[in-house]
Amino acid sequence: MSYIDPKELRQPWYLAQLRPNSLRIAERNLHRQGFDLFCPVQTETRKVGAQFRTTESPMFPGYLFIRFDPALPGWRAINSTYGVSRLVGFGGYPAPVPASLVAALRLRCDEIGRIRPPADLQPGDAIRVVAGPFADFVTTIESIAPDRRIWILLDIMGRTTRVAIPMEGVQRA
Repeated sequence: MSYIDPKELRQPWYLAQLRPNSLRIAERNLHRQGFDLFCPVQTETRKVGAQFRTTESPMFPGYLFIRFDPALPGWRAINSTYGVSRLVGFGGYPAPVPASLVAALRLRCDEIGRIRPPADLQPGDAIRVVAGPFADFVTTIESIAPDRRIWILLDIMGRTTRVAIPMEGVQRA
């Protein structure tokens, strides 16, 4: 998706709070009921013991975007769906999420909902490394190669070292 579809802005999105560790269960059951879902995920690298593990996790843990028409009676079934705790709202009625927010999130995602790195990074921009052995380092971009690799300078053990990392492994600091 490279542009905002006008239909995106007309159809409201809502936010469902999920039960703990129930994202996949909720997704499966809501898809079965015919709801349109969106759950942006991001890639994270964490140090576990002596190893680095790269995993995908939801950008908003415990929540899922759902698109439906509140004028139709079927939306009330969401609250009793396995994996869903409740629809976020006021006074028992769900509150819509700004359509522009969801549309902008969807523009930053690929086909499966994974957040892509910003395409407008330039040399000199401050970034945070989110994947690989240098995860959580904050540095600046030295240069960007045509093969979408970013060259950064890291201060490791008192020496400045030039390191290449994939563009997917960074985010703006």
